[in-house]
Parts: sequence; C-alpha cells; structure tokens
Amino acid sequence: MTTQGAGTDTMQDPLFILETGEVYRNPTEVKMSQIVMPCHANHCGELSVGQLLKWMDSTACLSAERHAGCSCITASVDDIHFEHTIGVGKVVNIIAKVNRAFTSSMEVGILATCEDLYTDKQWRVCNAFATYVARRTEAGKVQLKQVIPRTQLEQMEYSLAAERRRMRLIHAEIITDLLSSSAAQLGQCQEYQDAVPAERTRVESVELVLPPHANHQVNTFGGQIMAWMENVATIAASRLCNAHPTLKTIDMFHFHGPSHIGDRLVLKAIVNNAFKHSMEVGVCAEAYQGGEPLRHINSAFMTFELLDKEKKPCTLPRIRPEPVDGKRRYQEAIARKKIRLDRKYIISCKQTDVPLSVPWDPSNQIYLSYNNISALKLMDARTNWMLTSEKIKVRLYTVEENQMLCFKVETHVGVPAEQTFHLLTDLRRRQEWDPHYEKCEMIIQVDEDDTLYRVATPSVSKGGKGQDFILLASRRKPCDARDPYLIALRSVTLPTHPPTEDYTRGEVLCAGFTIWEESTTVTKITYYNQATPGVFPYISTDIAGLSSSFYNAFSACSHFLETNKNSQATVQPCAQ
Repeated sequence: MTTQGAGTDTMQDPLFILETGEVYRNPTEVKMSQIVMPCHANHCGELSVGQLLKWMDSTACLSAERHAGCSCITASVDDIHFEHTIGVGKVVNIIAKVNRAFTSSMEVGILATCEDLYTDKQWRVCNAFATYVARRTEAGKVQLKQVIPRTQLEQMEYSLAAERRRMRLIHAEIITDLLSSSAAQLGQCQEYQDAVPAERTRVESVELVLPPHANHQVNTFGGQIMAWMENVATIAASRLCNAHPTLKTIDMFHFHGPSHIGDRLVLKAIVNNAFKHSMEVGVCAEAYQGGEPLRHINSAFMTFELLDKEKKPCTLPRIRPEPVDGKRRYQEAIARKKIRLDRKYIISCKQTDVPLSVPWDPSNQIYLSYNNISALKLMDARTNWMLTSEKIKVRLYTVEENQMLCFKVETHVGVPAEQTFHLLTDLRRRQEWDPHYEKCEMIIQVDEDDTLYRVATPSVSKGGKGQDFILLASRRKPCDARDPYLIALRSVTLPTHPPTEDYTRGEVLCAGFTIWEESTTVTKITYYNQATPGVFPYISTDIAGLSSSFYNAFSACSHFLETNKNSQATVQPCAQ
C-alpha cells in the first residue's frame, strides 16, 4: 500500500507562531542527522538502503516512544519509493513525528532528505508511514493519549492517517482480491530464449541474532531485519543481471511476530519476474531456535532497476520461472506491477491532469476510494477559505489555487449526524432537494462503502445539452469522535457507460460532504466542490453573489433532512 502524493512533504512545516509569540514545534518530532561514511556504503560508494532503513526505523521508534511514554515496537512500514541515492560524504537528515494515535498503535510519518555540505543543497530521498505499537512491561494494553494537531499540515496528516490505517488493516485482503481479479488478464508464462532460470537467483542466508542486533526490549530491531532482507534481495537481483542494481521501491513490510536474541533468522530471496527495465524480488524472513519450527517474521516485494552511467534504466534479461510455484509468483508479479502502476497514477495524479476521470475496475477500486476520501479530507483541512456570502445560516466560502476554484457551503440542521449521513449517502435521494440532480441511477454497489452512479444535470441554456457524470461515491463513518462522517464524490470512466449524444460528459475532480456531530440533535453539514470549467456556468452567479440557488438548495436540503429525520434510510440492491 502506498500513500504517495497525499501529504508527502509533511515534515517541511513552516514555523508556526503561537499566540504567546513562541515558535511551535511538534512535541513528538525527532530528528536524526548522519554523515554517510564508507562503512555505510555499498561498492558504488552509495548509502546502503538497509542502513537507511535502520536509521529511519530508529528515528520513528524514538518519536513513537516520546508520545507513548513507554517502549514501542515496529508493526508495519508502508510502501517506500526511493527517489535518489546518497553518496559517501553526504548528510542524511531524517525527521519523524506521530501523525495520529489510536488505541495502542500510532502512525509515524518519516521524511528522509539528503544534504550536500559543500553546496548547501538538500533534496528528498523518500518518505514513509510506519505503524508502532506501544507495549508496557506490566500486563494489559496501553491507551495512548490523543495527538492534538496544531498546524494545517498536522491536521491534514491527522485526518489522512485514519484512511491509511483502514488500508493497512485490509491490506492482505486487498492484494488477494486484486491478484485473483487480475488473474484472467495475465495469460500464460511466456518462454524466452536465453532466459535466466529463476533458480540461479535464489538466495538463502542465516543470521544469528546477537545483542547488538536487539533493541532495548531485547527483541530483534525491526530496522535490522529490514536491512538483512534488503541485503539478500539485492544479491538475488544482482544474480539476474550480473551487475549491481538499484532498489527503487519496497512494498509494505508487515511484522507478523517478534524475534529475539539467540534466534536464527533465515532470509530467503528470489527474482519472481523481470520486465524490460525492472525486476521484482520476493524476500521473506523466518526465525527459529533449537529444533522448533520456523516462525514467519516478515515478507516483502522489492523492485530493482539497473542504471547506466547516466542513471537511465538498462534493459534486463528475462526470467524463466521455476515449475508450479515459480509460475504462480511470476504471474502474481505481473499483477502487482499493474497494481503499482494503477496506484501510482491514481494517488500521485496531479489535479491539473486531463482527463480528470480515471478508469474504474475492481483492480484499482481500493486506491480510487482512498484517493476520493483523501482529496475531500485535504479540502476540509484547508485554512485559507474566504467567506463570500451568508444568507440565513447558509455560508458560502471560496478559495482559488493553482487555477482551480474550490468552494464550500456550510449549514446546520436539527437532525442527528448518523441519520444525516444515511439520508445523504444514497445519491438517488438528492433529486428530492437538489434541482441540479435531474436523474440519478445506481450502476454498481461495489461494497458497503462505495457505489457507482450516473448523474444527469439539466442544461444551463435554453435548447442546450445537459451534462452527465459517472461518479464514484465513497462513504466513511468516523474512526472516532474526532472524525466526521464523509461522503466523497469523484468522476470515473466505465466502458459500459460511454458518453452519449444527448449529454455532454462532465467531470468532477473532488466533491462531497463532511458531517460533524455538534450535539446529539445538531449537525454541521459542509458541502465541498473543486470546480472544473465544466461546472462554472452552474456556480458563477452564485459565487458573484447574484443568485440564491445555493441558499435555496441548502434550505431544501435542511427541509429534506428534517422531514425524514425519523425515517429508515436504506440502500436498494444494485443494478449489475
């Protein structure tokens, strides 16, 4: 799972001055600076990724323990993409801080940058999100104190952490589903002449866990395990290309259990598949003591490239998979590559890219849903909204940024938040109060949280065409009392619903509702829209303050909610 593109510069928060005049610094923030010595480097004079992972894990663990006030262990590390290598003599600066605490676990954001002492230049190497679990020596779970976000960036990461946590908890299920849904598209393993047998790349190595490898809890240091895994994966990749490859991406590390001093750690790696310019290496770590069976500690998939002198990717040899299990790994590597490309495009897609809509299919559903919710949360976290107009408890705010006009409409209703959420969740009921929703049909009920709709809106000019939209609606209930209910909307494309002559196909980049419970009977509703040129005609007069349609629509929405405050809201079966 990756979360690139959403809050990736989280540590570069400008100085925040408190009302007292003091400069604010996040109380969980920990910084580490290390100069890269030859003992930290590989044969190319570049910092070993394994060493970087150890430093990152140490820094993040110290941040987690500063917040928890007790010992913490590494539970998982999200996908990491390495943007640059680091040479001997350069300085590595690592900043870590706790984004959000849950019951006994917390998310720590980590940013690693490189500094050239001679030119005073700095550049980003990678960022990551790691989960740590607090553990006390006495029995019983820890109840972590809340993180209080103070700046806009902290609020943004705090909000997104809940969505990233949701992704982690279902990570294994997501991958299994995506691999099975992609299996039909993968085809058979192709036979290539001069292909390298996968067996030639197989590596098995054993490490004895000694006191220097352990943390202050006498468990094997998580960063050390990741470094050993990177080492054997690099050997496997080198055996394929008979050269020294560069590690570009690591899929999520998930620690299934601890290991201890005295354990023998068995590390295994093999190249699963080789593409034109990249290869995937599967690596796992297992532990044992004496005659006991192996315990699975960790596994990951690492993507390597072979770079020439100009740092451009070289063409790699093909791989011949081992019979049976090797063929399965070969095909799964193709599926994971597809997932990575979908994920990279969806999550890191610039808001100025055209088209705004991206294809929907089951293999990218989870990332589209994540991006949909994250985009709404990012809009909600903005602090530079300008109040444009206010008419009888309905407020209209706008902000213009990067040639995009964003607006939000805010009001209060005397309806419980959960009932408000249920009533606004089914977009087909929006026709009952919003004149812009001429037609709305459900296309697919993807799951409990996500639904695809086709929405048609009337023409803004006499005799003109109306617009229609294919929308992914993603819903989230609060993670806890500090979160709102969310209903996020974004455009997607579906082969079964191409544009028609009767309507102009419109696009929604980001829209939706946040629903906050202010009391058991009062709810604050905020509607957001990141307006694209296609919807300007609908809102330009409202923004200018020349129309009352926003006020009328939200008055109608309030009336609709209050009329149905005691009704049982249900979602009808989907049209498949």
